[in-house]
Amino acid sequence: MITVAHIITALGSGGAERVLYLVATRNPEESGIRHVVYSLSDEGMYGAELRRAGVEVHCLGMRSNRVPIVSFFRLVGLLRQRRPDVIMTWLYHADFVGTLAGRLAGVRRIVWNLRCSDFTFSDHPAMTGRIVALLARLSRLPSAVAANSIAGRRAHEALGYHPKRWIYLPNGFDTAEWRPDAADRDKVRRSLGFGEADFVVGRIGRVDPQKDFKSFLEAARIVAARCPSLRLLLAGDGTRELDLPAELRPLTLALGVRRDVPQLMRALDVLVSSSAYGEGLPNVVGEAMASGVPCVATDVGDSATLIGGLGVVVPPRDPQALARAIERLSATPAEELRAMSASARERIAAEFSIDSCLRRYVEVLRSEAMRPV
Repeated sequence: MITVAHIITALGSGGAERVLYLVATRNPEESGIRHVVYSLSDEGMYGAELRRAGVEVHCLGMRSNRVPIVSFFRLVGLLRQRRPDVIMTWLYHADFVGTLAGRLAGVRRIVWNLRCSDFTFSDHPAMTGRIVALLARLSRLPSAVAANSIAGRRAHEALGYHPKRWIYLPNGFDTAEWRPDAADRDKVRRSLGFGEADFVVGRIGRVDPQKDFKSFLEAARIVAARCPSLRLLLAGDGTRELDLPAELRPLTLALGVRRDVPQLMRALDVLVSSSAYGEGLPNVVGEAMASGVPCVATDVGDSATLIGGLGVVVPPRDPQALARAIERLSATPAEELRAMSASARERIAAEFSIDSCLRRYVEVLRSEAMRPV
């Protein structure tokens, strides 16, 4: 049995956390892999769910941008006790802390798992930029660096990353969980207070400079002036606290963090991903496509590659272009939209299935465990 230690900055509601949850819980017995998860902070959204699935979880209680020495050496001790064959680190802070702790614990097979592409460090704490600059210099230490997007690899190469090997680990999507369901769509829309004639546009994701809610809300304000049936559904950490423009307040349902996102997705007429930067292969776009929901996405990371012409892609930080794209889909005949949505779902099933994603993780982790050090 191979033991893989996953070290992640947090276990909140983000895309990286969800992929880790799927990798650790949808682990076929024949893979011969035991997964152990170490969160540098708390158990967040996925900690309890991982434990319910039988996955061992340890939370180190570290605060943002601070690594208490006691917590760090507790991680070293846990790794020495468990003696994993491979460490996979998720997100920048975990790459740094996990590599140092792993090497002190005597683990040499370490894989960094990059989840983003280009990044505007000025929008985030200065410590993040300093850690990434240091990681670029240390990028020969891990046995490999994985990226979930081609854009992510290119962006990190431009930052100075020069690993021994690059690995491509794209996201996968469960088309049984993310699926169209007309009856469920009607039920969910009624429960949320949306009428049959409402044109419901969704923005699902945490509020963060990277996600550029500012451009999304400005685009929605433009569309609302010309589309009286517009309604907005926002879900994700921080959405309930957003300062909405006055004209959008009566049109908007802001729900915060939700665990029923697959059902909420079915209630939408359009899903918007307005990110300004940083996306690798965005989960929310693939989930919408699998759900038969047309997408408008900014041309960030591998979003355009994922959509493949079966949606609308616009430049980032351009509310006017975002508004035109939303209006274009609102004016598209229903039959044409259905055909596009069906083709988008077929594309996800054929090229980005969850089964192919998880098989790739198993292949990579088993291969790393067998690699000489």
